[in-house]
Amino acid sequence: MRTLLSFVLLWLAAGSAWPANAASEQQQLLVFAAASLTNAMQQIGADYEKTAHVSVKLSFDASSNLAREIEADAPADVFFSADTDWMDYLQKRNLIQPASRKDLLGNTLVLIAPAHSQIKLRIAPHFPLAAALAGGRLAMGDPDSVPAGRYARGALTTLGVWTEVAPHIARAENVRAALMYVARDETPLGIVYGSDALVEKGVRVVDTFPADSHQPIVYPVALTRSAHQQAAAFLEYLSSAKAREVFVSYGFTVLAR
Repeated sequence: MRTLLSFVLLWLAAGSAWPANAASEQQQLLVFAAASLTNAMQQIGADYEKTAHVSVKLSFDASSNLAREIEADAPADVFFSADTDWMDYLQKRNLIQPASRKDLLGNTLVLIAPAHSQIKLRIAPHFPLAAALAGGRLAMGDPDSVPAGRYARGALTTLGVWTEVAPHIARAENVRAALMYVARDETPLGIVYGSDALVEKGVRVVDTFPADSHQPIVYPVALTRSAHQQAAAFLEYLSSAKAREVFVSYGFTVLAR
């Protein structure tokens, strides 16, 4: 009898624990966000967890890498891209919920150097960027896939200097990697977003690229096709006044809703 009673108690304990564990899993959200959003989204995720009782897990990388992971069935609930192309890529494959999609943020594109560098350049058509490299490389996101790299290539092409500097590009896997190349003095110059330069003391902004030299920098966000129900509330929170304040404090512009 004692053995039978012990078995019943264990069975009841296991049965009561299962729903709790399942509920815990349902309350975790996985957010895939562009690398440039790292600092802002870490703060926003922490703020949201304090009031919503939901665990927000964040994964940062180039938008291209994240989109391909979602295509390969990664269980993301939210995708926050640094350009519209990779959001379009997933939408065409029916991997996001189109009705949830919104263009949330904007940014600037800047030329950076190590903080101690004495390089001075004024960005203008045909400016001497290649000469300023002095045999070094220009760090930027891979222009074949990374949004920041695509914007940078567009700007350099518009300004008539891409052909000169293309052989000297240090292609980074994402914009934060490009930022680190410059911060660690591995390259004399780099191109990143203004928001990236703001959070890294190891670099300084040499100049800002004219907005009309590249495509508008737009950060769309959307729920994935397989998003948990709780993800809709988090997506709405990203447009809240509190979240907007955080984004602005980290150098982003908030687009009109």
